[in-house]
Amino acid sequence: MTICVCIGSSCHLKGSYEIVELLQKAIAEYQLENKVSLAGSFCLGKCSRTGVTVQINDEVYVGVTREDFKDFFRENVLEKL
Repeated sequence: MTICVCIGSSCHLKGSYEIVELLQKAIAEYQLENKVSLAGSFCLGKCSRTGVTVQINDEVYVGVTREDFKDFFRENVLEKL
């Protein structure tokens, strides 16, 4: 599984660095280092008013925030591995 977090200027201002840190911690916590590849990307072309854009394989998710991160990770990473 490949997870790509937008680190373009808009998402950077909305907390992409924090989402990257949360992803790193969750990947380590669930020992997924051999199953998940984490990368950064400039604009994924799906900007939203709130939150960060994250692409998992070919699926793009918009508006990921610290507040909904746990649900996002469970539904889109853990349940799809």
